[in-house]
Amino acid sequence: MPVPKHILDQVKQLIPPLNGSLHKGQSGRVAVLGGALDYTGAPFFASISALRIGADLSHVICSPTAAGAIKSYSPDLIVHPILREDETTKSLHGPLSSLLSRLHVLVIGPGLGREDYMQRFAKLALTIAKEQAMFIVLDADALWMVGQDLSLVRGYRRAVLTPNVVEFKRLSESVDIDPKIPPEERAAHVSRALGGVTVLEKGSADIICTNTGPADSDAARISKVPEGESAEERVSVDVPGGLKRCGGQGDILSGTVGTVLAWGKCYEEGAFGDKSLPSSRIPLLAAVAGSMVTRTASRRAFEKYGRGVVTQDMLGEIGGSFAEHFGEGEKGWGAATETGKL
Repeated sequence: MPVPKHILDQVKQLIPPLNGSLHKGQSGRVAVLGGALDYTGAPFFASISALRIGADLSHVICSPTAAGAIKSYSPDLIVHPILREDETTKSLHGPLSSLLSRLHVLVIGPGLGREDYMQRFAKLALTIAKEQAMFIVLDADALWMVGQDLSLVRGYRRAVLTPNVVEFKRLSESVDIDPKIPPEERAAHVSRALGGVTVLEKGSADIICTNTGPADSDAARISKVPEGESAEERVSVDVPGGLKRCGGQGDILSGTVGTVLAWGKCYEEGAFGDKSLPSSRIPLLAAVAGSMVTRTASRRAFEKYGRGVVTQDMLGEIGGSFAEHFGEGEKGWGAATETGKL
């Protein structure tokens, strides 16, 4: 089933115009928190994908043990090796808060791992991001972290969770979802149980749900929505993807969703657009756009490389995938393409 036209039209409102009216940073400043000794590819894929879909600046906040490798992958990334194992959350709070205050969205999870110090710093970053009303993407081991303490994200409607099959099952069990509920309805129940976060359940078709219930005064304050606002919406994205699911594809999804959330923050702050879209729409719209682009990039890469496709092959397909769905011109990809093929 195609994504409804009104959803696509709303996504297009969040796309920064390529007409020379914006300065550096007004098309999104993205942060990815993750990357330790064993994991350097995942934060790279998330952060470089953010740039490849159109963010202006992409930062990686990582352990010093990962910084050298990530820097060597691309000079376009801004790498902050501040997550030192001997650091305390108290001493890190100031530098991390200062850094995040200059950015629009925080992606937590790619390459995070489960080491105690990385998990502590991820919790700290999540707390600071909520205090600063940032949009947030939670993936991979950040979802494991949330499963250990649901209060970390419960009620924060500016968050998007992107679980795969195993992560979604674990998350469903954490919030006591009845396994007898039809599979296509479970994401909505998880969203509601977590106080209205947006859930992007990855699968043969990606199911994206926001199910909030009325916002009380606390939810309205922390999520920047009107008191009493309620939303219940489900979108299925079944645009064809590749036939091989290689490791790292979820990191590309995190980066693309993160960039559209960053555009939403710029839109919300008045950098462009008319502010006719309520902020509460932005997480679902970003999840839909990121899903469509990532699935299409996977398909395009698979068509070229078949069984041997790897995640790096998808990076060069992000632009053409964006153009397939959102066109060219100043509110599309900007550069001319040949029938959507870059």
